[in-house]
Amino acid sequence: MEKGTAVLTVLFEAPFWVGLYEREEDGTYQVCKITFGAEPKDHEVYAFLLEHWRQLPFSPSMEGAVPEERRINPKRMQRQIQRSLQNTGIGTKAQQALQLQREQDKAARARRSREDREAEAVRQFALRREKRREKHKGH
Repeated sequence: MEKGTAVLTVLFEAPFWVGLYEREEDGTYQVCKITFGAEPKDHEVYAFLLEHWRQLPFSPSMEGAVPEERRINPKRMQRQIQRSLQNTGIGTKAQQALQLQREQDKAARARRSREDREAEAVRQFALRREKRREKHKGH
């Protein structure tokens, strides 16, 4: 049976508060960056996740680490939890996933822009050709 994990980290990236939602399941890792603006309260974050769960733009899947199944000492677990709560940075894996998503968006935007530019060139050429034909028709 596969287990999935999800971690939501809310941090301040000047000038906005940002939520980093990371999920790992079936050996894949995905991340989503949510910009909140002003500092959100816990109930606002929870309401946002409930309302916009399906529309969250997750990054493409990356291969995730397969966690080992072993029992952790409760005191050690408490220390790890405290450390993770104090850690306010973005994980390297999350940065890579967000970078991959930005690159894909950039490529899609470039492709769309190129198609628009080519369509405009074709339209301009058709206008010039039509204008020439009108001139040759005579009055």
